[in-house]
Amino acid sequence: MKEKRALHRFAITLMFLYLFMPLIATFLYSIATDWYDTVLPKGLTLSWYVKLFQDVRFVAALGRTLFACSVAVGLNIAVMVVSLFIVSLYLPKLERFLQAFAMLPYAIPGVIGAIGLIKVYSSGPLAISGTVWLLIGAYFVVILPYTYQGTRNSMRTVDLPQLVSAAELLGASKPKAFFKVVLPNILPGIMVSALLSFSVLFGEFVLTNLLVGGYYETVQIYLMRRMRESGHLSSAVVISYYLFVFCLSWIALKLGQNFKNGNFDNLRGKKYELPHYR
Repeated sequence: MKEKRALHRFAITLMFLYLFMPLIATFLYSIATDWYDTVLPKGLTLSWYVKLFQDVRFVAALGRTLFACSVAVGLNIAVMVVSLFIVSLYLPKLERFLQAFAMLPYAIPGVIGAIGLIKVYSSGPLAISGTVWLLIGAYFVVILPYTYQGTRNSMRTVDLPQLVSAAELLGASKPKAFFKVVLPNILPGIMVSALLSFSVLFGEFVLTNLLVGGYYETVQIYLMRRMRESGHLSSAVVISYYLFVFCLSWIALKLGQNFKNGNFDNLRGKKYELPHYR
């Protein structure tokens, strides 16, 4: 029995080493002074990271990426939460159509979607091709499946119709029940969906490159250009990008675990109870 466990651990360790070896090599190259004809780098330095974060173009590209992703995620969450709230309470028969609509981005490849958007919005009254607004609209569509699933699961977990009915029995109107009762209870699930969506958008390259290219330089476009100039600097960009996405994913995972276990006290500060409105 012990031999089997040891064999399993050894196999798992080898698998993780195989998966993380490219990332480890990229990190070593990002801190190497010179690494061409030796097994290991000849020297180590953080000058590439210093140069990266002192580059005005990188900081500007990071700011553009954060702006586009934040606006798209914020708008998507607002629209999806309100839509699911209305459909769940008043139009439950339309939920399957809303689900089918939200899952459509899974069936549309990024290249085909980008080309279609360029053709539609390159002329006419709404000629926004090559602008950040078209990119935000494309981002909005891309993350529909993620925000829909997370928000719907949150509303089903709290039993939305029963929760609203209980709030109305205590004297709350529908809008007040939504903002004071429903929203605080589904907030952890919304936060998980938002963080996961943000991570997905932060790594999106195909849509960004085809829709805006050099007109709106994001981190992905900046990385592509830096790859042609310096391998050390591009490796530093990759590691920084990976750490950022890893932090977002880790936060989303922890929030998801708290949401699954019902431990919301540390997220809202205190346990939420139905208030008396009379």
